[in-house]
Amino acid sequence: MTSIKISNLEKRFGDLLALSDINMHIGEGEFFTLLGPSGCGKTTLLRTIAGFYRQDKGDIWLGDELINDVPAYKRNTGMVFQNYAVFPHMTVFENVAYGLRVRKLPAKEIDTRVKKALQNVHLAGYEDRTPDKLSGGQQQRVGLARAMAIEPRVLLFDEPLSNLDAKLRVEMRDEIRAVQKSLGITAVYVTHDQEEALVISDRIAVVNFGRIQQIGVPWEIYKNPSNRFVATFVGKINTFDIVLKESAGNGLRHAEFRSGDQAVPFIVPAAGTEGRDEAVLAFRPEDVVETSQAESQNRLSGILEATSFLGTVASLELNVNELRVVVERHRPKQGDIPAVGSRVEFAVPADACLLFDKKTGDRLREGGRR
Repeated sequence: MTSIKISNLEKRFGDLLALSDINMHIGEGEFFTLLGPSGCGKTTLLRTIAGFYRQDKGDIWLGDELINDVPAYKRNTGMVFQNYAVFPHMTVFENVAYGLRVRKLPAKEIDTRVKKALQNVHLAGYEDRTPDKLSGGQQQRVGLARAMAIEPRVLLFDEPLSNLDAKLRVEMRDEIRAVQKSLGITAVYVTHDQEEALVISDRIAVVNFGRIQQIGVPWEIYKNPSNRFVATFVGKINTFDIVLKESAGNGLRHAEFRSGDQAVPFIVPAAGTEGRDEAVLAFRPEDVVETSQAESQNRLSGILEATSFLGTVASLELNVNELRVVVERHRPKQGDIPAVGSRVEFAVPADACLLFDKKTGDRLREGGRR
């Protein structure tokens, strides 16, 4: 198993600064995901690790080896691509054996490695088939087997599931995770799919505009975001501007927000708000507590404008005096969802509130609901 260390890395394409001040350490056998929107730099970072791009500044280490000047073909990394990248004129066996033959390994060793790789991805018996006789998921598994057959130090995945249908994506991500863990290979995985990243990763690096926004385990990324971008990109969240008022005691502070022509009182955490008179308030739809009784704090009501039923979750979109608030009901029963146009009462617990700097987007406190 091999660790990866990246120090002060920078990459430019002409005048475009694609990556800036990248610092991270990926442990041996870790499944590490680069998550971010299209064009944020995550694939550029992956390809720089692979050696397809040469960084303009900084260092990359694989284990104890500094690989800045090592060409891609000598880094011994396995790459699984978005578009399968299987050769249509070759059989499954020939596809998986391709990298081994380029390395001029003995035929007996090639045969052993190919069969082992195909067994790992549940394609034993498919050796003589051509790609046109395989499903999309099977073709992606061929690409995974080819990457594993060379016994790489690390596996690199460039959005490998984006061309698959939803059901197959779930099946394949589980298979990739299981294979990676069974072999103990360090993996770096690129995706823009937040749910995929949360499910599959040991740790996640959220990337935006070529910079790392936050690195953490999935629970931390979702529950304790370090800035407003991470909070809004990973999962659903309600946000609106608030004015901060006097202390409410017990680590809390009075606040208010504008809802139509009304100033609505609110109680928020005080930590990190010292010397400030404004902030951005955020809370997750699942942290809202629906109630028909008066709550001691943060009780609101709104008119139901739309609903979305997703099986285990029903999402309710409310109009709170011209402010849009999304509330979720989990495991809803038939007839349990209010009619559009009805009024819904709810409350937001103070410990579910996240606060961010209005200008920089930085988190104003550590903690929140964990």
